[in-house]
Amino acid sequence: MKQVPDSPHAPTETRGRPPISVVMPVLNEERHLREAVDQVLAQSYPGEIEVVLAVGPSKDRTQEVADAIAAADRRVTVVPNPTGRTPNALNAAIAAARGGIIARVDGHAMLPPDYLRVAVETLAETGADNVGGIMAAEGVTPFEQAVACAMTSKIGVGAAAFHVGGQAGPADTVYLGVFRRSALDRVGGYDEHFQRAQDWEMNHRIRQSGGVVWFQPRMRVTYRPRPDVKALAKQYFHYGRWRRVVSRTHEGTINLRYLAPPAAVLAMLLGLVVSPFLPLGLIVPGGYALAIVAGSALTGGGLPFAARLRLPIVYATMHCAWGWGFLTSPKKLVRQTGVTSA
Repeated sequence: MKQVPDSPHAPTETRGRPPISVVMPVLNEERHLREAVDQVLAQSYPGEIEVVLAVGPSKDRTQEVADAIAAADRRVTVVPNPTGRTPNALNAAIAAARGGIIARVDGHAMLPPDYLRVAVETLAETGADNVGGIMAAEGVTPFEQAVACAMTSKIGVGAAAFHVGGQAGPADTVYLGVFRRSALDRVGGYDEHFQRAQDWEMNHRIRQSGGVVWFQPRMRVTYRPRPDVKALAKQYFHYGRWRRVVSRTHEGTINLRYLAPPAAVLAMLLGLVVSPFLPLGLIVPGGYALAIVAGSALTGGGLPFAARLRLPIVYATMHCAWGWGFLTSPKKLVRQTGVTSA
């Protein structure tokens, strides 16, 4: 088994058990933060663990909760993130971290007990620069249950392994990520220009620099979906908008899976526009509606009845918001130094 390389930032380590720094971008996480940190500190990993919380200007008591956690446990450090933006928070936390292994964890993520141990073992066995697993969406309310179903189905999110599962192996990107610090240093960390899609963008740079991003299905993290249509639409609109920015910045990073939602939105809009003059134009939006209902029946069989009723609305919201965000993404969001193709 290969040894994970030492880092000049790291404290003394036990052989094969490198210190891990868990970095958490935190904003408006009063409800979940304490539980999320507790699950990190309770990991079965036998090496040293520290947690760095980068706290943004929250509207709730997140700052007070974070400060209380740090005051009660010397393994937890709090650093400020005045911008409130996720990539800025991650870079601030990484700068304050000491470990040679950096694990990104969100303030509402629920880790399984062996998450960090499996990550370090996978890094050592594969030689990868980043390993990550499955974004296991789990809902509580009927709407959240419908979203969780959609986020773990190919109809909702395509064939991305970190959503729908698959075999361990190299991947374009993974959920969250456990990194060798040397890889983060090599590519300069997260690009703070990207308000969304920063994980995909950095993993692209890691792969372009010769590194490997590895999908490990044993690393399964519980994810809490958005609670209503408005929040879900906003989330997927920004996903689409910033994925377009990535495609314009990094030539050749778009594929048919990403183009399907904007193509569907354009086709449905065109059909609706021509339908007053050509009733056959309704075939496209009508056909989409029928396909979504059929897909919901196919994928929602295990859901409670109330969640099944909401599933077509969830699919349509995800597809249309992502597609509209992609189509309307302004070129001004691309840095002037970026490649402006696509």
